[in-house]
Amino acid sequence: MAPTFKGYVLPGPTPPGLPEAEFPEGTSLDAISGQFKLFQYKKGHRFSTDDVLAAWYGTTNAPSASRVLDLGSGIGSVGMVAAWRLPGARFVTVEAQDISVALARKSAAYNGLTQRYEMRLGDFRDVNVLRDDEVFDLVLGSPPYFPLDAGEHGDHPQKIACRFEVRGDISDYCAVAGMHLAPGGWFACVFPVSPPHQLERVLAAAKNAGLAIVRRRDVALKEGEPPLLGLFAMTRAVDLPESFREKTWVEPVLTIRRTDGTVHPEYSAIKLSFGFPP
Repeated sequence: MAPTFKGYVLPGPTPPGLPEAEFPEGTSLDAISGQFKLFQYKKGHRFSTDDVLAAWYGTTNAPSASRVLDLGSGIGSVGMVAAWRLPGARFVTVEAQDISVALARKSAAYNGLTQRYEMRLGDFRDVNVLRDDEVFDLVLGSPPYFPLDAGEHGDHPQKIACRFEVRGDISDYCAVAGMHLAPGGWFACVFPVSPPHQLERVLAAAKNAGLAIVRRRDVALKEGEPPLLGLFAMTRAVDLPESFREKTWVEPVLTIRRTDGTVHPEYSAIKLSFGFPP
């Protein structure tokens, strides 16, 4: 009988797993996509709705991608959801925190991804991390949202660079994505749209990188509340007809939870699409 989680029959391949002796101390092993699981520190940075939505939006817009780049990949949450949805694709991920890369390597081994999943330790802005001739059909990113002086940094060193702009910001993500997109390729990311200056930062970053935002979908965490996040799907402006380069299709707001706290029906359906219980 197929394995289940929260009453849901888990689809997709059965991963090889790891001996319990190889589980890093202080971590949990959590379901993320189908039968794929992810190691994360119990008191460190943990994957969020932002991450899975970035993976979902990117793979929805580039369903035939065969080469995928995940920038600032952290513990692997975005990339591994995308790998589950794109079983034929090969991945390159770049992450600067060695503790996060170590966890991601464990997760990749657990999920049976090591043959098509290359993890590089380094700052993706470093010219030596990605070769000039490396291009990808899909680039993914879940950038940090805030300048270093914008608030409390948290009680775990792993959290700081995941939330605050320690090594670049949305403009760096767009710039590097633009340099490594294959013709007709897509860059998908998640970033705040509120307060308004955050949305302005994404728009400026895309334009400066020569990218056109083809689609955008704002995300409200709760029904009746204003959207806080946005999902963005971009491609190189030069790959589009000139008349289309300044046009963005702004989709209806995606709501995560209803007013009573239950999962919104549309988000329940989206969760099923990346192999997670509704």
